Amino acid sequence: MSESSAAGAVRNHDLLGIYCNDHLAAATGGIELVSRMLGEHRNTQYEAKLEQLLDELREERAGVRSSMAALALPVRQYKQVGAWVGEKLSRAKLNGHVLSRSPLSDLVEFEFIATAVLAKRAGFETLREIAAVDTRLDAELLDRLIAQADKQHAWLADARREVAARVFGGHPGPADAAADS
Repeated sequence: MSESSAAGAVRNHDLLGIYCNDHLAAATGGIELVSRMLGEHRNTQYEAKLEQLLDELREERAGVRSSMAALALPVRQYKQVGAWVGEKLSRAKLNGHVLSRSPLSDLVEFEFIATAVLAKRAGFETLREIAAVDTRLDAELLDRLIAQADKQHAWLADARREVAARVFGGHPGPADAAADS
């Protein structure tokens, strides 16, 4: 069923609500993951960047919420709770160590958050497309969040390569354009 917003520009309002709630839930899970990563990487080369990332993720979640409010989309709390619980359950994954943290955990976490940043960026791009036809959305904010996600991914791609080299060997060097896409 195709619905229009009050501004007459957005189709499939119900589907957009599902989409935005999914991205909001993912933001909640991302904040939980980066909080845990920060706890593991205190006093390391990653601490300052993870703190910055955590602050930015919180800001981005607020941006998604404000976009949803502007479009009169309800926040589905059960999805937020589900993401929070899911992140906690992901800690129980099998990683080759039963009673201690595996070095593989660092790599998996950096890989996951780097991939999640790309998915988040795609969500901001989708909202940006809507902002082009619906002035209720803040296009400048969405442009800034897209650029911020690009910077986050560039750092995370390099950090992920460093962690992989530490775990498995090799020389990470900077991520090239092909590896980032």
